Amino acid sequence: MTPTEEIAMRGETLIERTKALLPAIRERAADAEEQRSLPEATIKEIREAGLFGVIKPVRWGGHELDPRVFLEIASLLGSACGSTGWVYSVLCVHNWQLALFPLEAQEEVWGADDSVLLSSSYTPRGVVEVVDGGYRLSGRWQFSSGSSFADWAFVGGFRPSPDGGKEMVSFLVPRGDYRVEDTWHVMGLRGTGSNDLVVEDKFVPEHRVHPFTAGSTTSDSPIYSVPFTALFGYSLTAPILGMAIGAYDEHVRYTRDRERLTAGKKVAAESTTQIRVAEAAVLLDVVKLQIDDVFEQMLAAARSGEVPLELRARARRDQVWGTRAAIEAVDLVFANSGASAIRQDSPIQRFWRDAHAGSVHNSNVPEPLLAAFGALTLGQLTDGAGL
Repeated sequence: MTPTEEIAMRGETLIERTKALLPAIRERAADAEEQRSLPEATIKEIREAGLFGVIKPVRWGGHELDPRVFLEIASLLGSACGSTGWVYSVLCVHNWQLALFPLEAQEEVWGADDSVLLSSSYTPRGVVEVVDGGYRLSGRWQFSSGSSFADWAFVGGFRPSPDGGKEMVSFLVPRGDYRVEDTWHVMGLRGTGSNDLVVEDKFVPEHRVHPFTAGSTTSDSPIYSVPFTALFGYSLTAPILGMAIGAYDEHVRYTRDRERLTAGKKVAAESTTQIRVAEAAVLLDVVKLQIDDVFEQMLAAARSGEVPLELRARARRDQVWGTRAAIEAVDLVFANSGASAIRQDSPIQRFWRDAHAGSVHNSNVPEPLLAAFGALTLGQLTDGAGL
């Protein structure tokens, strides 16, 4: 077996393990929503299956696999439980992000226990003071998904840049330096436990601060040269795609035997229903194909050098469009499911709420990134920041 074949087999093994977990995760979806956090059993099963290690460095027990394996796993989990797919995806991508930090930071997090997880809240809400050897940090950061399962967190902030301006960075903070406040009372993705993180005047050494740039000093794998904004953006699109797939699959199952009592025939026999199913399926298939194509091109570029601006702009364009297409698909099947779909025990309404909740994340807002692609295409882009 060649090294390439061995890597592909490892990815296939992780995907098969994921599929084996889906029935139990699907059964717990309502419990996750009620508890406003994933059940411990779900995190335990995902951890034991090795899924958190898919894009984690080999030196820390990970697999360093193609990001497409990671995104497929996130989508599969999202198709069983939207909150599970979301929490898995954001916790997993943080293992990739930590590989971009200096080795000293990686050793602090994983040196004693390489199964430790990290959550995040990147919006630069905190107060940052430059001090000898690092920074003093205070503030409140919202929406840290899966924070109850994490022992470290990335929080966003600004620090002075060499040109006299400022740059946005991630500050890596241990659990003992922040507290998690239960603030997550929402209409969708209720099981993600996306609570607030509060830091009060804590020191962050220089080696635990990193800008949102790609490239690892501890691994030569091309996956760490994929732009941060692209991979993080797709880590949010992938579970939303899964939610739309979950709603679609449930809709097809439910609609096959559904009767239109007023017309005395099956709903599945109606052309309107058939067309909506076809339109939703096309949208979902196109998003999957775009993800595969974008990452094939980005990895090829990363192997040969830097990922060009044009490809970065196209990746973000396709990512936000992919989220919008998944929302359109879930809207189609929700609208076609009838009044029974609004019952609290219907998976379709939960997928619908979860997908819409995920779509309002800042990385899924389409207009700025569509405008950036259009500006670049028309020769009007003056700043490639954020791509």
